[in-house]
Amino acid sequence: MASTARIPSAPAPGDAPGLRERARGALLGLAVGDALGAPAENMKPSEIRAKWGRITGYVSDPPAGTDDTEYAIFSGLLAARHGSALTPAHVEAAWHEWIADRAEGPFRGAGFSERGTLENLRRGLAAPISAQHRHAWSDGLAMRAAPYGVHAAGRPDEAARLAAIDGSVSHDGEGIHGGRAVAAGVAAAMAGAPVVTVVASALAVVPEDSWTARSLRRAVTAAHRGERAVRAAVVIGGYPWTDLAPEAVALAFGAYAAADGDFEEAVLTAVNMGRDADTTAAVAGALAGATQGVAAVPEHWAAAITPARGTCLPAMAGHHVLDIADLLTPETPT
Repeated sequence: MASTARIPSAPAPGDAPGLRERARGALLGLAVGDALGAPAENMKPSEIRAKWGRITGYVSDPPAGTDDTEYAIFSGLLAARHGSALTPAHVEAAWHEWIADRAEGPFRGAGFSERGTLENLRRGLAAPISAQHRHAWSDGLAMRAAPYGVHAAGRPDEAARLAAIDGSVSHDGEGIHGGRAVAAGVAAAMAGAPVVTVVASALAVVPEDSWTARSLRRAVTAAHRGERAVRAAVVIGGYPWTDLAPEAVALAFGAYAAADGDFEEAVLTAVNMGRDADTTAAVAGALAGATQGVAAVPEHWAAAITPARGTCLPAMAGHHVLDIADLLTPETPT
């Protein structure tokens, strides 16, 4: 792996957001990105333009998040419950407690990687065997990894370690690499690191010759030329599935880098690139929200984010991402 970048141990002084403001920005940003991107999921940019022109806000009424937000809440609750003591056994038990042993919502576990994991767990298989299915390379871990970056603010290696533990139940290989990259990037952003260091932190926790690292490097190298260049650099032309972790993570970091960390520009860039737009915009939103803090999330976008409806995971119904952010950043008594 590449050497670990130096990460500031605390937010910069002055007007920089505090830890809780960054935590709230990261998880609210994730939920906003998810809701913005959901209508454009699996679409090409040309199809997006034909239907809406350029998406500049919510295009569904009412806007709603997807499994990305509900699984991020799931991981946030795990991080809050166990912190750095998290083990694969804890994660596996939570999958049974909150998902596998309950009646499912209409999304029925959501993506392919989640379906495969649930089927294996219900057959009595344990981690890491439960992750042996055909979609272990998906972005299903990347979409739920941000809470580990919030928990381990300023410690990207630790955030990546925890994301990999979470992912051991459901993912393998590139699917794990994608989750590690997202968690590490959010952890760096939570400590006030500049965009270039956030990207370096993500690259430092994945193998240098991995598909994830190669895609991520191509995306951020092309970022100064805009979203079309980012998309052209990483999208697998003609491949029908859009949930490839190396592709989705690279598009998200590319959007974040193209926007130089600006929240609105990052999420809208991700949305308008299409593909797995809810996940790419959720990850870009988590990165930019951690970078700029919750105040950067437009109020009219934030107001649409309600407690989870449990559409995918009924056990997550009633949890709001802001409450999860607060659980992960307990205030220190003065």
